[in-house]
Amino acid sequence: MLGILLVASSLLFLASLSASPPVDLGINLIHIDSRSNFSTSELFHRASQRTRYRTKNRELKLTNSSPNFRSSLHSMDGEYLLELAIGTPSIPLMAIVDTGSDLIWTQCEPCISCFAQPTPVYDPSGSSTFSPLPCSSPLCESLAYYNCTPECRYYYNYSDSASTQGILATETLIFGAYSVHDVAFGCGHANLGTSFNSTGTVGLGRGHGSLVSQLGIEKFSYCLTSFLESNITSPLLFGSMADLNTSSGATQSTLLTQNPFDPSFYYLDLKGISIGETLLPIRAETFELKKDGSGGVIIDTGTALTRLEQAGYDIVAREIKSIVNLPLVNSSELCFSLSSRLVPNMPDMTLHFEGANMTLPMDNYMIVDSNKAMIGVTGGSILGNYQQKNIHILYNLAGGMLSFVPAKCSEI
Repeated sequence: MLGILLVASSLLFLASLSASPPVDLGINLIHIDSRSNFSTSELFHRASQRTRYRTKNRELKLTNSSPNFRSSLHSMDGEYLLELAIGTPSIPLMAIVDTGSDLIWTQCEPCISCFAQPTPVYDPSGSSTFSPLPCSSPLCESLAYYNCTPECRYYYNYSDSASTQGILATETLIFGAYSVHDVAFGCGHANLGTSFNSTGTVGLGRGHGSLVSQLGIEKFSYCLTSFLESNITSPLLFGSMADLNTSSGATQSTLLTQNPFDPSFYYLDLKGISIGETLLPIRAETFELKKDGSGGVIIDTGTALTRLEQAGYDIVAREIKSIVNLPLVNSSELCFSLSSRLVPNMPDMTLHFEGANMTLPMDNYMIVDSNKAMIGVTGGSILGNYQQKNIHILYNLAGGMLSFVPAKCSEI
């Protein structure tokens, strides 16, 4: 499994295209477990649990489109944290950044149902720049579920079973020293469950309400450090700051595809997988996006570990087992017992996308602690954040391309 979820401190949408968007902006992301003292094994299993949970609930959402389908926000939904501010006068916020969703929202007073958060809950009555949006707003009409009172009242749920309900409004969003006015966001009054160290979510997905769409940003990039490196931040970059530095290697580029049944996510066309020099015998249609919306491969910051379609995963697992030749800790996942033996010297894994090859060194797919070697890949079809570590990844939204290059993310 792989997955990435980012946490950001202020969840907002730009409601007015006439507002002045931040053209060049850099923000540091902090992993949610960075302030903990978990062992390598504990970090891996926490990431594995988050990935399984998010993937399971995404599947439930895709098979249950009823507006009566409800879910709650849970404590292990996020991966990375970002600090921002909201309102006039401003207050600090902390939020989950998610490339698989579109809404920007934060918890609001009065709270009908709110989870514990590390900063004061935003109170719109104390801000001079808060303004509810009417139901006639294009952003309101773009939501899947809303009603009119006469303000736009929204309901939004996520693939990892999170949800929020409240009023869609506009506010001032602050990134460090840079302010953006009239940003549309969800003022959430009913948010069930808990969310680790966050106040809500910032969507970076492909929909009209996401942060990148509302700010009119044509490209953004990130370079993720390993969640095993607890004190190192990961850069999230917008505008010209998002450009890749090619000095560390040749840039690879592949088309971003879209699934009309799951329009928020960024899909990639995965053709095959190699381990070392061996191209694995995976059937060409294994990772194809089908006409009914099934299949396909997503690149997702909200999923910690990479997942592969079962038919492809079984072949990858068989090849890895033949190379490692160590006893498994259990049969349910690729976790090997090292005992007193040396860590196996694993070859690179290469993901062959349409027109591009993403090379994953051993450290990007094997996690080693004192007595175990764990493979961070399992069943599904999602390119998670652990496999994306130390790769600078650029989303060219205007050109519909995803580009990437190896990088030392801690030095960007």
